[in-house]
This record gives sequence, C-alpha cells and structure tokens, in this order.
Amino acid sequence: MASSVALVFGVCLALNMAMPTLAATHTVGDTSGWTIGGDYSTWASGLKFRVGDSLVFNYGPGHTVDEVKESDYKSCTTGNSLSTDSSGATTITLKTAGTHYFICAAPGHCQGGMKLAVKVKAKKTSASAAAPSPAKDSDDTKDTPTTSTTTSTTPTSANPSTSSSSTSTTTASSHTSSATRGTPIMFIVCWISYLVLRLV
Repeated sequence: MASSVALVFGVCLALNMAMPTLAATHTVGDTSGWTIGGDYSTWASGLKFRVGDSLVFNYGPGHTVDEVKESDYKSCTTGNSLSTDSSGATTITLKTAGTHYFICAAPGHCQGGMKLAVKVKAKKTSASAAAPSPAKDSDDTKDTPTTSTTTSTTPTSANPSTSSSSTSTTTASSHTSSATRGTPIMFIVCWISYLVLRLV
C-alpha cells in the first residue's frame, strides 16, 4: 500500500515537473496568417513566448519571412536579413531569450504592417514547476490556434540573391492551449489519486 502511494506520488511529481518544459507553437496571425494589413503587435501582445517555442508563418506567394535586427525592423530596411524564407509555410524555433524581429522583405509589405516583434523569455526551469503559484498569472499564455508541424526549414545566407531554403512541411491544425496549462490539472489529478489511495 505504502509503495503504491509512493509510486503514484513520484510519477505525478515527475509529470508535473515535465509539463511546463513542453514548447508551444504559435501560428502568426492565427487564421489570417502572415499578410499585409495584419495587426501583429496586438496579436503578440496577448501571448507569452519562451525559448523553445515555435512561430509558424503561413502566407501566399510574393511574401517572405525575414528575421532582422531591431534597426532594420523599425525602418523596414531589407537586404540585411539574419535569415529569410519564402516557402509559404515557415516555422521558426525561438532559440534565444530577448526580442526577435521579423518582416516581409517584399517592397512596401513591411510598411503595410507585415512586421512582428516577439519578446522571448528564458525557458521555465523544472524547479519552478515543483511549486506552482496559483496567484501568479503572468506566465499563462492565452489559448491560440496551434499547429502540429513537422518541418525542416533551413534558411541560409543573409544575402537574398544567394539565399536558399529547403522546406518540407506536414501540417495539421487544431485549437489547443499552451502546454503550461496542463500543470494545475495534472497537480490536482495527482493529489486526488494520492488521497484515494490513502483511503483504500
């Protein structure tokens, strides 16, 4: 009996600690995608981005996704991209904390609203997951349409005349919440299981 309780508690604790480390996938612009006239500042303002999360840009022909420096973002300057892709379905994994800047390099598109800045926080550590604080709401992410995507995108070269990308994408869309939302539920389920086993 005691070993069953310890086993259930141990498994639940391990699951509870692992849940926040799962990365979220954010579809830029939700169902509207990456297009002229989008309000990407408002879209991004309601979300929390962490290292390991992915941004999925869906767009039609004639558009690009270029990661740029802050100065190029503010002035909509093209030609100095850190990376670029024009495949129509670009997935970018956020690998570092800090602000990341994206624009469309097609003439006039950045000025037309095709620009996005996202503030990326460091990945949550499992130590903070061991004792979640229900009063702290700042780390919750809003529910967004997410995309389960298997993508191999390798943007190369900062020079658009020699850039190339190799992309293979399989996409299945669904409306789910961020992985961090499961943590309180998992915690409650584990405690209920623990109490039931104690009563038996």
